[in-house]
Amino acid sequence: MLKKIFSYNVNGLRAAMNKGFDAWLEETQPDVLCLQETKMQPEQMDFSAFDRLGYRHYWFSAQKKGYSGVGILTKIKPDKVVYGMGTEKYDTEGRMIRADYGDVSVISAYIPSGTSGAERQAFKMVFLDDFLRYLNELRKERPRLIIAGDYNIAHTDADINFPRKHDKMSGFLPEEREWFTRFLAEGYVDTFRLFHSEPNRYSWWSYRSQARAKDLGWRIDYHIATADLQDRIRDAGILQSAEHSDHCPVTTVVEFM
Repeated sequence: MLKKIFSYNVNGLRAAMNKGFDAWLEETQPDVLCLQETKMQPEQMDFSAFDRLGYRHYWFSAQKKGYSGVGILTKIKPDKVVYGMGTEKYDTEGRMIRADYGDVSVISAYIPSGTSGAERQAFKMVFLDDFLRYLNELRKERPRLIIAGDYNIAHTDADINFPRKHDKMSGFLPEEREWFTRFLAEGYVDTFRLFHSEPNRYSWWSYRSQARAKDLGWRIDYHIATADLQDRIRDAGILQSAEHSDHCPVTTVVEFM
């Protein structure tokens, strides 16, 4: 069965709903939708629109209100849902949730940003190494993974506008890009690049200086799959017309057994 998996950093689910997110969801109807930066506690939301559309929904929010948080909306009943990585300093920030479907696990992940200063950049770099170790350990139990989400890293020059203007900025630092290269080398694939080699296909734009209108963006949202799923990936794309956030959704189509 082919399943459409979307990932979307909504930059506040309540704000996105006010911009027509539920109508967009009804129109596009992904089988699984991974959300990041939900910025809400479940008791703050009315989920009736999701219920009406036939979605089960699972949330892992940050302890701090109005901050971070991930979720999964799914039309397929998961065999199991796992909340967090089992590491308190990350789980209190609501960074990861996982749903298992047969032999495939789908993860919604929100990698920390380092843009607020040196302390958070250092936290981000430690998280990246811990996250990769976590994934590699998880693969011993669940070898087929799709890790969807906002990685807060543009991997290559093709993934960012005017790369030499940004190579000292968090999100495009040499050490972040090196981590991403090492990540892929350990048995993972960037599903978008299986189908698209062209540069300048972006998933995030700054709210400043009319960046989206000028298409001065970054590709920082990904579906990364374990290499043993590569022959079951049928398509991948970016839905730049969706404008409920400073990000837009990224998509992949996967064959579920």
